[in-house]
Amino acid sequence: METLKNIKIGETVRVEKVGGEGALRQHFLDMGLIPGAEVTLVKYAPMGDPMELRLHGYELTLRLADADEIEVCPVTDKKEEVREKKKKQKTEHPGLGEGGRFHAKGDGVPLEKGTVIRFALVGNQNCGKTTLFNRLTGSKQHVGNFPGVTVDRKDGSIIGHDDTLITDLPGIYSMSPYSSEEIVSRNFVLNEKPHAIINIVDVTNIERNLYLTMQLLEMNIPMVVALNMMDELTSNGGSIDINHMEKRLGVPVVPISAAKNKGIEELVEHAMHVAYYQERPLRYDFCDKTENGGAVHRCLHGISHLIEDHVEAIGMPLRFVTSKVIEDDPLVIEKLDLDQNEIETMEHIVSQMEKERGLDRSSAIADMRFRFIHRLCDDTVNKPAESKEHIRSRRIDKVLTGKYTAIPAFILIMGLVFFLTFNVIGAFLQDLFEMGVDKATELTDKALVHAHVNTVIHDLVIDGIFAGVGSVLSFLPVIVTLFFFLSMLEDSGYIARVAFFMDKLLRKVGLSGRSIVPLLIGFGCSVPAVMSTRTLPSERDRKMTILLTPFMSCTAKLPIYAFFVNAFFPKRGGFIMVGLYLLGIVTGILAAYLFKGTLFRGEAVPFVMELPNYRLPAAKNVAQLLWEKAKDFLQRAFTVILIATVVVWFLQSFDTHLNMVSDAGDSILAGIAGIFAPVMSPVGLGDWRILVALISGFMAKESVVSTLEILYSGSVGAAMTSLSAGCLLVFSLLYTPCVAAIAAVKRELGKKYALAVVVWQCGVAWVVTLIIRAVLIAIGVS
Repeated sequence: METLKNIKIGETVRVEKVGGEGALRQHFLDMGLIPGAEVTLVKYAPMGDPMELRLHGYELTLRLADADEIEVCPVTDKKEEVREKKKKQKTEHPGLGEGGRFHAKGDGVPLEKGTVIRFALVGNQNCGKTTLFNRLTGSKQHVGNFPGVTVDRKDGSIIGHDDTLITDLPGIYSMSPYSSEEIVSRNFVLNEKPHAIINIVDVTNIERNLYLTMQLLEMNIPMVVALNMMDELTSNGGSIDINHMEKRLGVPVVPISAAKNKGIEELVEHAMHVAYYQERPLRYDFCDKTENGGAVHRCLHGISHLIEDHVEAIGMPLRFVTSKVIEDDPLVIEKLDLDQNEIETMEHIVSQMEKERGLDRSSAIADMRFRFIHRLCDDTVNKPAESKEHIRSRRIDKVLTGKYTAIPAFILIMGLVFFLTFNVIGAFLQDLFEMGVDKATELTDKALVHAHVNTVIHDLVIDGIFAGVGSVLSFLPVIVTLFFFLSMLEDSGYIARVAFFMDKLLRKVGLSGRSIVPLLIGFGCSVPAVMSTRTLPSERDRKMTILLTPFMSCTAKLPIYAFFVNAFFPKRGGFIMVGLYLLGIVTGILAAYLFKGTLFRGEAVPFVMELPNYRLPAAKNVAQLLWEKAKDFLQRAFTVILIATVVVWFLQSFDTHLNMVSDAGDSILAGIAGIFAPVMSPVGLGDWRILVALISGFMAKESVVSTLEILYSGSVGAAMTSLSAGCLLVFSLLYTPCVAAIAAVKRELGKKYALAVVVWQCGVAWVVTLIIRAVLIAIGVS
């Protein structure tokens, strides 16, 4: 039989059988690749792999090797879909989650007074959860437009309700976890038992989103469904019969637009009501005993009776556990501690269901859910033929993911970002900032002299604090400018496309296209880059990507580059900046090949990812991100860098007897740095002052420049040669990340990996600097 791998662009086929095994196969089923589903091939990536498919109204990417596991047949009976407005049938408002006539006084089992009401905010990736969380709590989380922005659970209280605690969980497609971030969400709902769930559903992709809703209903926890992006649906001519959907699902359904702050108050009212009165879903049984002979219906109810006592013993919801047992979920089955006779009986029931239904166990459960979803959407949802957002995305993708234009467009976009950052906008703003810092230094110097301040204090303020912190502050505009452009690319949805067309390239070094997201974030900051690897479903890919992120030059190193380029290579600024970034990338690629053949043998995990529509980044979100990054930089400047500056000034101004020295070479600092001098001399960095600056850079990369300014008394350009400056640039590019990044690595991988990263990066930096130094000497740089 023909497989999905062999179909042509524009061809629509019907899935007959889904091959493969384990968590990946279950993930395919949960994403809607089930027997009977109709799939259309949209296009191939520019390098021929992976492929972009359209099913259930959304785009999904899949590698050719995985597509070869899915058997398909041509759609011969495809009918023209008639999109006519459904006649509005008046459905009485069910009034779920409301007081008044819908909730008589004394009903329900309310929580005790003073109880902190705990909510879980659960939804698919990229459905607007974080935006809603920010609306509900006033929090300032980062909002992006690619799958996997939330990589850890975030807590906050709902505005106006101090007795609440709402947790924003990582996005999941189903309760069958496929990646480490999805495990965080599933474990929270199962183990921490929130008082209620707010399930956010993207109505522009409602069929796929409702799959998770059905599984959450099986948890038998009070729940409210928030239909997000209703403004987008209605603006395209679509509509939803809210009352009818609420009646069919058995939980309150509230239409909202998180981005435009519409419907939020009503959502909060319903959520507070169902949580306080513990009003559980009225329905969680979606199997139809008249459908396909009732095989799935009998299987579900038979097994639920068989394992009921075991489920009660472990305190888990019966219907959810039954579904997981039929799907052969090992994590759930282990907890039940079933007798051998019970296991055999259970397997007999499942085998009989498979025989009668003609589908394997996992496919049968997924099919049952999607059949209900299709019936529900047919009865309650009027979909637009094609949204304006999707039409716009298709047109943009013809260029940005086109066969011959994707890679050139990516190079052009990133080149433009760096050019505008380092040569135009960032450089212009930096000059203005430097003028301000110089003027402030001059005025302070005059004021201290006029006030006859002690010489030691004068030196500390001018040569220590102003020379150190002031020099770093001037690089704030460059950092903010780069983050502005990265934020625009991320929020627009472009980075998800980069992952799509870079997958085949990254696979050559043992990674999947999804790894491009953490690596690109690494150009901004290594800390969120390391954390964002949780979106990767494979432990192997996570570890390998984390070890490669330090090779992506973060914005904290920009002050070092900008300072030395301006001082020693002013006419080749852009060329050297781009060269440094390319050197980091090339070194990272070589390291990846080494990892692939040694520590991380094997192949990268399959590339299965949703491609969101392009969206214009919200000005508020971009401004919020820039303010957070600027604030973080300023906090570092006036905490870590200030402390480092004062400590360095003290150590280079006094000897071991705490006497002030006239020659810094006699200072405490010179003695400490001298220990490392023999090791660093071969790479041209044996000067104790350079070594001290590099050590301070472990606390914060920005402090390298400030330390050198202090130690060289503001005349770095005169004291160092172009050769030593070039060597310092290369070593700074590659040596150990800052302490915050190492702490993030420790949190994700443990102490051994954190220590290994420090040693490994310093070793790589030493070797590469030695090679570059030899090249520079050979071409006449002195």
